[in-house]
This record gives sequence, structure tokens and C-alpha cells, in this order.
Amino acid sequence: MTTATITYQDQTYTFNPLKPLDISIPLHEGEPQAECFWAEPVAFETIRVGEFVGSVVEGGSTNYKRVHVTPHGNGTHTECYGHISADADATIHNCLKRFLFVAQLVTVQPQKLENGDEVVLLEDVEKQLEGIKPEALILRTLPNTEDKFTRHYSGTNPPYLNHLLAEYLTALGIEHLLLDLPSVDREQDGGKLLAHRAFWQYPYNTRRRATITELIYVPDTIEDGLYLLNLQIASLQLDASPSKPVLYRLDV
Repeated sequence: MTTATITYQDQTYTFNPLKPLDISIPLHEGEPQAECFWAEPVAFETIRVGEFVGSVVEGGSTNYKRVHVTPHGNGTHTECYGHISADADATIHNCLKRFLFVAQLVTVQPQKLENGDEVVLLEDVEKQLEGIKPEALILRTLPNTEDKFTRHYSGTNPPYLNHLLAEYLTALGIEHLLLDLPSVDREQDGGKLLAHRAFWQYPYNTRRRATITELIYVPDTIEDGLYLLNLQIASLQLDASPSKPVLYRLDV
């Protein structure tokens, strides 16, 4: 099967299910790896029980390891409104019930403000979405260098989104936001989390199915345009999970 079709907003699109475009940053042990919010590095620990060793290299029959990972700080991850809520039921497993979405990929240059912050502004995204109402939006920021796979963001005040952009995306009906930055909000903002709150409309009109995926990487070889997004997560009863967003180019 090299061609499949979907219909969205009365338009039929074709895509090739055999040509996935992975936009996740894989997790591996040790450096170099992407890190933010002072998370410890990913670690794989070999399980040892009595005479059993979970390492074929060390003579064991199988590989059997424990993984140490901080979803919000290590690699690509998807989060729900539970990130800013005390609701015990607000987990990514409970909130994300669909996994295929029509998504628009746009490339944007963060603008430097007078205080030195670099911010993705409403007007720079709005003009690229004129007449387009996707279910998901993927933001690729410039410069788009491969050091995004290994960058240490902690303490660097990386670029973020203006909360007015988050409000606009919510009004547009976009349920899923993906970006190649560590957070939609400023690294240290005194706990305001304006973009998070605006996108989820928390706490007064909470969008319980909406998600934010951070620390993706979209290679330059993937052109701006419309895609089918397959948003894959682990079934964790947490506010966030390591994730694997995969794209399929949509053609009319």
C-alpha cells in the first residue's frame, strides 16, 4: 500500500503511509543530548537480581534495563493541561484519545524584544495561517540547526511564544501545538505560564483534549505545508509522556 486517502473539511487528500517523517528527538543514554529545565541526563540502568544480569554484553541471556527520564526535560514530550493542574485525572493517557490529526507546518523567526528575549509573535504566525484551519500546528523556529538534538537550554532563556499567539491558536480551534522549543513560556516567568494557560484556557474553560508537544526537530528537508500527524505517546498516567510525532505529507 503506497497511497491512502483522507477527507478533511470536504477536501480529499492522498498520502504515502510508507513514507513517514519522524520529527522527534530520540532519547539515548549519556551526552550529548537535549536538556532543559535542569533535568538530569537520560540513564539506562542494567537490572541485576542474584546471578541474573540484564545485559547480553555482560553475559546475560537478555537485555533488561531500567530507564531514568524526565519527560519535561529530556527529548520530545507531549503534555496535557495536567501540567498546570492539581486534577488527578488530568493525565496524558486520559486526555489524548485520538492520534491522527491534520497539521500545518510553518517556519517562523522569533523576534528579539527590547529586554533581549526572543519571542514567536502572533503576527508572524497569523499571516501564514490565513484561510487555513488545521487540527494541529507545528512550529519550526529559525535558525534550524542540528544542535537542537543536543542543546542544553537550562539557564539560557530560550525563545518562547507570546501568549497572544496561544490565544489566537485556541480561537482558531487548533487542539495540538508542536514546537522545537523547550517550552511555550519563558524559562523563568514567576509561575505565570501565560501561554500554557491561554492555550488550555485553564482553569475557567479548560480544553481537556488539547496538547502541547515540545522539543521536536523538523529537518529543513521537510517543507512547510499540510501533513497528517500521528502523535504517539506512552500510556503513562502522568501529565506528560515522551512522544514520537510522525508526519505524512498530504497532497490534493
